[in-house]
Amino acid sequence: MNTLAEQHLTHSNQSEAEIIDIQDSPSYFKDINKKLENATAAEVVKWALSIEGKIIVTTNFGPQEAVLLHMVNQITPGTEVLWIDSGYNKPETYKFAHKVTKKLNLNLTVFTPVVSAARRDAIMNGIPNINDHAHGEFSEQFKLEPFKRAMKEINADVWLTAVRREQTAVRQTMDTVTLGPNSVIKVSPLLNWTYNDMKNYLEKNNLPDEVLYFDPTKVEAGRECGLHTLSN
Repeated sequence: MNTLAEQHLTHSNQSEAEIIDIQDSPSYFKDINKKLENATAAEVVKWALSIEGKIIVTTNFGPQEAVLLHMVNQITPGTEVLWIDSGYNKPETYKFAHKVTKKLNLNLTVFTPVVSAARRDAIMNGIPNINDHAHGEFSEQFKLEPFKRAMKEINADVWLTAVRREQTAVRQTMDTVTLGPNSVIKVSPLLNWTYNDMKNYLEKNNLPDEVLYFDPTKVEAGRECGLHTLSN
C-alpha cells in the first residue's frame, strides 16, 4: 500500500466492508468524524487499528503518554511505536521510556536528529531562546526533520497520537481524524480527554507516569513545536 490519497481503505467496523477512495471523497473526514463523535477513545483506537495498511503510534514518553500506548497495546499488541528522541531528554524520561517499553513489550522504533545534542551544545551553543529566530531552525533539526524522515521511511498509512484539546489553542480546533503529512490518516483518540481522565486511566491500569519531561522545541506549556501543524 502506498499513500492513502492513492489507495483504498477497508473499514471492518461497518456491517459490510466499505471501500473509500479518499482522493475521490472530499467529505471523507467530515463523515468519519461525524460517525465517531460519540465513540469512546477505545472505540476510536479500535476503528483506527482496523484500517488496512501500516499503522504507527507516536510518543514522546512525556506525562501520561502510557495511556495511549497501553490502549493500543490492549487491542493490537506489537503495533509499531515511533519515538523522536531529540537527545535532550532528562534521565528520568529515558528511564521512563525503558520502563514502559519493557512493561508493555512495545515494538519501539527510535529516530534521532542528524546532529546530536552533545555536538550542538559544543559548537552551536545548545538550545536557542524561544524568542530567537534560530529556535525555529532548532525545532526543525531536532523534531520535525527526524519525524519527516521517519514517516517517509516507515511509510505509515495511519498515525495515532495522544494530543488533547486542553493542551494548546491549536489543538482545541482539531478533529479526531484528519489528513496528516504524506497523506497519512492522523487519529487522535484522546482529543476530548481531560487531565483527570488521563490520570484516572493510569491509576486504574497501574501504569507509570513521567512528570519531569522537557521538550526543548516547546520549552513552555501551551506552545506547539510544529509537529501537529504539518500539512499534507
